[in-house]
Amino acid sequence: MARSDKIAAVDEIAEKFRGASASVVTEYRGLTMSQLTTLRRSLGDGTSYRVAKNTLVKRAAQDAGVAGLDALLVGPTAIAFITGEPVDAAKALREFAKTHQALVIKGGFMDGRALTVAEVNQLADLESREVMLGKLAGAMKANLSKAAALFAAPASQVARMAQALADKRAAEAGVSADATAAGDDTADNATGDVAEAPAAVVADSTEAPAAAES
Repeated sequence: MARSDKIAAVDEIAEKFRGASASVVTEYRGLTMSQLTTLRRSLGDGTSYRVAKNTLVKRAAQDAGVAGLDALLVGPTAIAFITGEPVDAAKALREFAKTHQALVIKGGFMDGRALTVAEVNQLADLESREVMLGKLAGAMKANLSKAAALFAAPASQVARMAQALADKRAAEAGVSADATAAGDDTADNATGDVAEAPAAVVADSTEAPAAAES
């Protein structure tokens, strides 16, 4: 590859890193061209699957401020640059790898840090964006004007919100049970705290997407 071509390739890959909400590094040794085409189609329009030389990827990652991937860049490398929903892309990659053992998921990058294979699999385990939004909308139906702000949030962020909501509900349930058993004024105080909790959850949740985008 001519020097000018290498520079152009590095610039292209660096731009893909900058524009991606997440990236997943894979090894594709043994996959045929037909299988690679099938994989690209399964990833959808929100993800581009780029085969590249490791030396070029390393330079591009450095230019884009992406750190922690060097150890993954060994062997035939292809990177899924995700501009759509990271959860959906992670699911598609894992499902393809189940039926095509030649595809090996090695790790990735999201939210400013490198991801291990286990973390990519955890991302794939999350419920889809539509399911998570449906649950949050139901939980916050008393204040849907604020819940509407979440509909642009990625599922990975929505999942963290849902977990926080579940943890708060569990804590509230424990407070209510303790208050009932005590049979004194503590029950009235606990009831007041629980009544105010959903509004707090909504406030916290509506702020989260903006933080994730910064």
